[in-house]
Amino acid sequence: MAREQALLIPVHPRSESGGLSALTGFARRKPLGAVAVAVIIFFAAAAVLAPVLAPYDPVELATGPNVAPPSASHWLGTDPLGRDVLSRILYGGQISIAVALLSVGVGKAIGTVLGVLSAFYQGTIVDRVIQWITDVLLAMPVLVLAMAVVAVLGPSLWNVVMAIAITLIPSAIRVIRSQALSVLRNQYIDGARAIGASDLRVMMQHVLPNCMAPFIIIVSGSLGTAILAESSLSFLGLGVPPPTPTWGGMLSGTGRFYLTTAIWLSLAPGLAITVLILAFNVLGDALRDILDPRLRQG
Repeated sequence: MAREQALLIPVHPRSESGGLSALTGFARRKPLGAVAVAVIIFFAAAAVLAPVLAPYDPVELATGPNVAPPSASHWLGTDPLGRDVLSRILYGGQISIAVALLSVGVGKAIGTVLGVLSAFYQGTIVDRVIQWITDVLLAMPVLVLAMAVVAVLGPSLWNVVMAIAITLIPSAIRVIRSQALSVLRNQYIDGARAIGASDLRVMMQHVLPNCMAPFIIIVSGSLGTAILAESSLSFLGLGVPPPTPTWGGMLSGTGRFYLTTAIWLSLAPGLAITVLILAFNVLGDALRDILDPRLRQG
């Protein structure tokens, strides 16, 4: 979050290269970023195709022996209720990725709008109220705030999404506000106002488009944070209720109880969480290097 708050990207001309050449250039300049994209696509495809790829129903009991080690019929073994671990990993990816995309999309969109409003009406009551809300939200640890929201609303998929989205709003406000303040100092803003453009038109046509680079960066960097938050809530019993499989839920309970005797129960979901979060973080760093003009010489 500290990195997001400090991020300020100067306005720069839009690239005119085509989409394919841009992707090729990205892969050439940032090979680790390209690997991260491949990993993310792999996880997303596995989650979408879970009904096809999963060998068993993720909630079906006694698909094999209880706490069975990996075998030809159960590639990642079974849990104490005889449920197939591989099937639960695939379906658990649907929850993690869906929660991450929805919460980041909602949280960062709200934060972007509030950040632009705060910058546009700098020094007014609107700016002071938005900054006060931001300070209050930033004063609370992310996980504690998410736990408090879920505790009030109750554990469910949409409540988890809203809880995580709320924790992602303040960092977006700070980043977009800083970028918008930089944009508002340009002469074309004065020109737009001189010809009678309304505040809404200036914000929509001139300010928001020039805030897209930092918006893309904070979104990519926050996806890993959202997955970690969802897994943490599920681990604590505040996520999506069972029997719906979640990676955090698999780590809790049986995964923790059988940590020394059946390591596959915690190893598979733990690796899935780690690899996907690492991929999103690497992608965020790569996009920051590409989109930040100050780092293009590196």
